[in-house]
Amino acid sequence: MDKAKLIGQAPVLLVSDILASVSYWTEKVGFSAHLWGDPVDFAILRRDGVALMLSQKPAGHAIVPNWKIKDFLWDAYFWVDDAKAIYDELVASGADIDYHLGEKPYGVLEFGIQDLDGHDIAFGQTLDG
Repeated sequence: MDKAKLIGQAPVLLVSDILASVSYWTEKVGFSAHLWGDPVDFAILRRDGVALMLSQKPAGHAIVPNWKIKDFLWDAYFWVDDAKAIYDELVASGADIDYHLGEKPYGVLEFGIQDLDGHDIAFGQTLDG
């Protein structure tokens, strides 16, 4: 019998304003969105076969991005086939660039953005050699 396979993944981010966050991800980062709830409190975003989920934070709760707990730790990381092209696209669309495109010592061409709640999201392309 073949072993069952994982076929996808989706980071889940808590957000303070789900509709504003969905607008950011669709307008600035190029994702499409499916919304749930009345009022809306959950969204699944998709782009190029990858997914990201957003959930409205409960009232009275704080959002603490990972980098505020441990330096340089992302909240989500997307592997890409052309980091420069995606970087250029997101700069042109007005995404909030957290750190600029550069080769990292771990063999990745990488850059990062921040969403409206300060989550760090990285995009990386593995370099050959």
